[in-house]
Amino acid sequence: MSAKSKQGMTLAMTGATGFLGKRTLMAALEQGFAVRALTRRPQEDQPGVTWVAGALDHPDALDALVQGADCVLHIAGVVNAPDRAGFVAGNITGTANMLAAAQKAGTTHFIHVSSLAAREPELSIYGWSKAEAEQQVIESDLPWSVIRPPGIYGPGDTEMLDMFRMAKRGLMLLPPKGRVSIIHADDMARLLLAVPVTGPTQAIWEADDGVENGWSHKGFAHAIADAVGRSARTVAAPAAMLNLAARGDRLLRRDKAKLTPDRARYLSHPDWTVDAARRPPEGLWTPQIATPEGLKQTARWYREAGWLK
Repeated sequence: MSAKSKQGMTLAMTGATGFLGKRTLMAALEQGFAVRALTRRPQEDQPGVTWVAGALDHPDALDALVQGADCVLHIAGVVNAPDRAGFVAGNITGTANMLAAAQKAGTTHFIHVSSLAAREPELSIYGWSKAEAEQQVIESDLPWSVIRPPGIYGPGDTEMLDMFRMAKRGLMLLPPKGRVSIIHADDMARLLLAVPVTGPTQAIWEADDGVENGWSHKGFAHAIADAVGRSARTVAAPAAMLNLAARGDRLLRRDKAKLTPDRARYLSHPDWTVDAARRPPEGLWTPQIATPEGLKQTARWYREAGWLK
């Protein structure tokens, strides 16, 4: 499919009020896209954005969302849930509903934001739910592209905030020995907005910061410690200890827990690096934000927001 112009192109976006979605929405407007964005709560008017009230379980709202859109950008999803039903509703049923609306509207490109966790569906309910959602997209009649991000960080992120806080205290509890890939939210947003212009790829892309073979858990922890200006000691916890910590977090923070038993199983896997063969081609996109600098930027934002004392 030939490349399109961003000017005059309309994106239908889910997840626009979340961490990655906010960054993507802001970048989309800066690049000249028009956006129709789904929201559960009233939002302030923004030039270039049409807010559509509703949620992924509201078919009428989804029909309205995709009306007149050139491309669907499905970012919304559930990362943490108290039970299996929460992951099913947010990741599987929500994607199915979005696909149904897009097919009814005759959408010419469906971009689905998945996760590296989909590669190992047996490790966690989260990964299983993302793999099931991917399969729905691939088996649909729509032209599609699937993007699998690794760990996403950046200003406004809450998922990695605990790592920065541990670094500030000088002691960081890590998963068992392993490696991870990382990407800044703004780099991920740039990729998500490059794909609509290029057109459907019928491919699964895995994008990161460009560091070959990713980061060791210890190396990434030290990079975070450097970003907050501290020297931190790291302790790699055995899988059993990580699971115990997850149960403790659930008791303390209940539904707001970040380290759930499901996530503990996911984190204990030794290799969450991207597949180099699935990296987006350089003609489509390359990362621009070096992780050490991106982490420093994120730490500054946390301090200014009062999240990191």
